[in-house]
Amino acid sequence: MTGIVFDTSIWIAYKPTKLPKNLIMSAVVLQELAAGAADRTILKALEASRKQYEKEKKLLVPTGEDYFQAGKILNSFLHNLKSESGGRTPRLQPNRIQKLFRDTLIAVSVGRAQALLVTNNVKDFEAIQRYSRIRIMSGDVMTLGLRSARPVRDDI
Repeated sequence: MTGIVFDTSIWIAYKPTKLPKNLIMSAVVLQELAAGAADRTILKALEASRKQYEKEKKLLVPTGEDYFQAGKILNSFLHNLKSESGGRTPRLQPNRIQKLFRDTLIAVSVGRAQALLVTNNVKDFEAIQRYSRIRIMSGDVMTLGLRSARPVRDDI
C-alpha cells in the first residue's frame, strides 16, 4: 500500500481540500482528529471519511506488530539505546515518551505501508526515523493546493 499519509498536523494547519489520489488515511490520525473535533458535525464528517477510506481499502490501521515495534522504539528513547542508523538519541523523560506514542505508531505503520509521511512535526518524526524506516516530507514543501476543508475525499 504505497502512497501519501498526512499527519494530524497537516490536517489542522492546512485543512486540505484537494487530496492526492494516492492518499492513505491513518486510523491513528483519524483518532487524533476525532478527539479534537470541535462539534458533532465534524465528528460526522470524520466518521463518513473513515467509512469511505475503509471501503476503498485506504485506511491504514496499525497491526499488533506495529504496536510492538512502536514499543521497542519508545523503549530505545527511554533507555538511550543505539539507533539503526548509528549513534544515540538523547534519553527522553517518560512524560515525553507518552507524547510520542501516537507519532511512533503512525511512523511504524506508515513505514510498513512503504508510504510517505507529510508532517509539520518533522523534528519528532526525524527522531523516530533513527529507529524506523520511514520517509518524511515537511508540510511546508507540500502546501501547494492544500487549503480549507475537512479530511473528506475530493480526489484531484
